[in-house]
Amino acid sequence: MKHLFLASFLVGVILALGISGLRAAESVETYPSKPIHLIVGFSPGGSADTVGRALAEALSTRLGQPVIVDNKAGANGNIAAELVARSAPDGYTIYFPSIGHAVNASLYKNLSYDPIKDFTAIGGVFSAPNMMVVPVSSPYRSVLDVINAAKTNPGKLTFASSGSGTSVHLSAELFEKMAKIEMIHIPYKGTGSAMPDLISGQVDMSFPNLPSAMPQVKAGYLRALGVTTAKRSAAALSVPTIAESGVPGYDMATWYGLVAPANLPIGIRNRLNKELQNILADPKFKDKLIAQGADPMPDTPEQFSQFISSEVEKWRKLIAQSKLTVE
Repeated sequence: MKHLFLASFLVGVILALGISGLRAAESVETYPSKPIHLIVGFSPGGSADTVGRALAEALSTRLGQPVIVDNKAGANGNIAAELVARSAPDGYTIYFPSIGHAVNASLYKNLSYDPIKDFTAIGGVFSAPNMMVVPVSSPYRSVLDVINAAKTNPGKLTFASSGSGTSVHLSAELFEKMAKIEMIHIPYKGTGSAMPDLISGQVDMSFPNLPSAMPQVKAGYLRALGVTTAKRSAAALSVPTIAESGVPGYDMATWYGLVAPANLPIGIRNRLNKELQNILADPKFKDKLIAQGADPMPDTPEQFSQFISSEVEKWRKLIAQSKLTVE
């Protein structure tokens, strides 16, 4: 009787596993069958939101289902990342992380998720320089003007960021360290939130992503002083690099990609990567990114996973040296 019960139990387990396997296969075959939520960790108006919405529209077309952008701003993307990490790994909740995703592991003492283990890498989307900008009414017309003013009045100049630990923040921190100056950090919940105070002159400067900065520069609201990458941007060739403007060796770039909760079925992961690769190869989408100063990052899931790991280690060292922490 005991053996019969054990046999029946094993048969039940095998059947259950078989059925769940069939359901998993069916979910991959029929995916997506309902709307997908793309989580963006910053407020509307910044480059993350702008490109995220363009990406969502392109994915909607290719996947045949609405891709809805949900802005979950705050804590340098932590709120958004935690939401995604705790979501079902079914492909209906995906995340558009920035460089902050790699930075937060070292910046925040009590992070509730692991930026590598709790996510499935899907692929890179783009990388781009940031741009040092001041209000058009500012007396500063060059990077050296800012450095000289900061040295004359240490701790007086202010810079706005899209949040602690964002590329906007880290660009300024790296600038302070390499230029040997001190400024006051004013964090906001996204670049879009910071722009009005920056344009009006309530803060002295910022280092927004180039795709966010260029429209304001072209409209005459902001003055561009330098780009953060080692080479000039094709989208702003007249703007010198910070490195050639008085801070030799300065080099900083931001990036965005796509990830999902850990244990996403490989078939769904590959489907999303395939569509992402097609979108990045599309001349209209690609040219739009390049025109804004961004370079497409058509990574495989494996490449993007390795890239995130390398970024976590890279920023761990800088944050330790700068002694930056957020409770």
